[in-house]
Amino acid sequence: MRRGADRPSIYCRTMATERRSPPERPDRVRVGIVGLGAVAQAVYLPLLDRLADRFSVAAVCDLSPSLVTALADRYRVPGAARFTDAEALIASDAIDAVVVLSSGSHGAVAGAAMRRGLPVLCEKPLALTLAEADELEAIAGAIPRARLQLGYMKLYDPAVVAARRWLDARSDVARAPRSVEVTVLHPPSELQLAHAQLLAPADDLPAAAVAAIRAAGDRLATAALGDAPADLKRLYSGILLGSIVHELAQIRHFAGDPTAIDDVDAWPRDTWPPSVSISGRLRDEGRFSIRWHYLSGFPAYREEVRLVFEDATVELLFPSPYLMHAPTRLTITERDGTGFRDTERGSYVEAFEEQLLAFHRFVVDGTLPLAGIADGRADIVTCQAMARRKAERDGVEIGGEAAAAAAGVAAAVT
Repeated sequence: MRRGADRPSIYCRTMATERRSPPERPDRVRVGIVGLGAVAQAVYLPLLDRLADRFSVAAVCDLSPSLVTALADRYRVPGAARFTDAEALIASDAIDAVVVLSSGSHGAVAGAAMRRGLPVLCEKPLALTLAEADELEAIAGAIPRARLQLGYMKLYDPAVVAARRWLDARSDVARAPRSVEVTVLHPPSELQLAHAQLLAPADDLPAAAVAAIRAAGDRLATAALGDAPADLKRLYSGILLGSIVHELAQIRHFAGDPTAIDDVDAWPRDTWPPSVSISGRLRDEGRFSIRWHYLSGFPAYREEVRLVFEDATVELLFPSPYLMHAPTRLTITERDGTGFRDTERGSYVEAFEEQLLAFHRFVVDGTLPLAGIADGRADIVTCQAMARRKAERDGVEIGGEAAAAAAGVAAAVT
């Protein structure tokens, strides 16, 4: 799901390493929010406010001064903790942790926070390049409390948890699915967010800052894909890493990372966002497919994930992630004598809320989350392989990290 795709991300220059003393097991974590777009307004800020026994919204940051003022007033953030520069928020002594919700690559902002010894909850994409992910891993290995939880909230959905529990109870032989099949129907954001009564898009974004952000994004896309065509870079940054990583996270959760990408297509031509189809292979001779459709006239987000086993199927039906507490439907179909048995499950427990509770445990006790830097890096590897396969299909050149990875694989084979 793309978050705040129409707004530029907050850009943060890499800060010099500076360690801070960890708080004394904060039972109430003071968080700083970087990025106040749709997902912040519709999801994170309301949930953090409701979880006031565990969190306080201690500081906020966005490029838009008017948005900062309006939301800081709403959530009672002190005047001294209102920022339009991410570096200033990160340097503040008012926070114990950072939640990064800006669009685009989050490598620079997350790295700056981690260098200060601040735990980070980072929405996807983690980064656009392997170099950024490797830098984050190096910081995490060098600085105490430099931790990062990646915002793959669907892993915390009660239906996904129940499906994983069912899978773990099976024998090793029966655990690998023959196929994982995903279909996403993605309507425009305004249809999904009409109920949320978001503040109107700000018209006070500083032009120089916006230009710098876009230039930084272009540099990262070029580092990832070289001088690939602009539409391929846009597909890579905006859809593969900007949305389809949620589907990759579920595939990894149930069946491991893809071992090969067989085909990638996008259509109709000259349409953005397009439909995207991806097929590939999993370990133990499994296969996967993803069909992601942006439908400008479709009224409701819908995602279906089907795991096909030799003797059973597991089906997950997700509603729009912006509808708080809307149940995901889990249906497990198994043999029952000479017939079959369907077991259905739903829950009003909110996946985003469960993710925030996991982040609290991560900050306070160091309990590892379900996704972190290594998972984000694995998804960059897979998305670069997808971009490479799309380039091959179209007969165009690709460079950067994606080409270097292909050359490394070829050298290993020979």
